[in-house]
Amino acid sequence: LEEIPRPIQDSGNILKQGYLEKRSREPSFFGSEWHKRWCVLTQRNFLYYANEKSKQPKGSFPIERYQARLQSQLRKDSRKKCCFQLLCPGKRSYEFTAPSPAEAQDWVEQIQFLLRDLSSLTIPCDEDEEEEEEEEELSKDRDSSDSMNNSQNSTLNPEELEPEGDDIYEVMPGELPNS
Repeated sequence: LEEIPRPIQDSGNILKQGYLEKRSREPSFFGSEWHKRWCVLTQRNFLYYANEKSKQPKGSFPIERYQARLQSQLRKDSRKKCCFQLLCPGKRSYEFTAPSPAEAQDWVEQIQFLLRDLSSLTIPCDEDEEEEEEEEELSKDRDSSDSMNNSQNSTLNPEELEPEGDDIYEVMPGELPNS
């Protein structure tokens, strides 16, 4: 298996990748306004390359605050149902054509999922994994009073932060405690 080159800063964070046609910013008089590009969606960025073996992207932008939506008005030909657009107020918009309507839908859904995730500041995980993690947390909470010390306990209750007794300060020799 040949490994696909990835940008160093996003290595291992690829959520989706594949060939899309990207519309040029300025339509060319001599050639097509749509160019085939290897596109990569990471947890933070959208990158596009000349092809899948390219090491340097032709362009990239942070995906945060963009919106993704299907947009059949971008083309007049038979591939119009394969088009989608990435929009952000005050920034450049990007227009793409996927190989099929289903693939366009998948790109849009992946980007929308990522954007919801970025706006909620949570890490996505499968529901099964989430349930397992919750169960582990519950068992940790039950065990923490018996076998775990406070530095390993990942959940702190406000009551646990207050030490028992009225004064939290140690009385030093020669000082009178406040009464």
